[in-house]
Amino acid sequence: RFICIYPAYLNNKKTIAEGRRIPIDKAVENPTSTEIQDVCAAVGFNVLLEKNKMYPREWNRDVQYRGRVRIQLKQDDGNPCLPQFPTRKSVMLYAAETIPKLKTRTQKMGGSDQSLQQGEGSKKGKGKKKK
Repeated sequence: RFICIYPAYLNNKKTIAEGRRIPIDKAVENPTSTEIQDVCAAVGFNVLLEKNKMYPREWNRDVQYRGRVRIQLKQDDGNPCLPQFPTRKSVMLYAAETIPKLKTRTQKMGGSDQSLQQGEGSKKGKGKKKK
């Protein structure tokens, strides 16, 4: 019994019509499939990452929005693999709660000021040449 979780389910930038499945105050800003995989594997789930799958409602084809995570929620007999996560919603809420605490997320916030000042270059090839 595997369930699928797409990053759009946990994204606070999306509306419910665009595919968000959890409340906006608990959702995460632009989660990736690898972050969802890391969080679920750390808690002890049997996890499978499918990198080239896409959420059907996702119009943006960027690599950032690709990916699907398959998680084994229940065993063959129907019992949950982990008793603290009986439903798919409980797994999604846990993932959304834990992703902001990842090291990759906390390190990105510190060094974001430097990248804003780059990008002002000289004009190249603009205008006509004088004879």
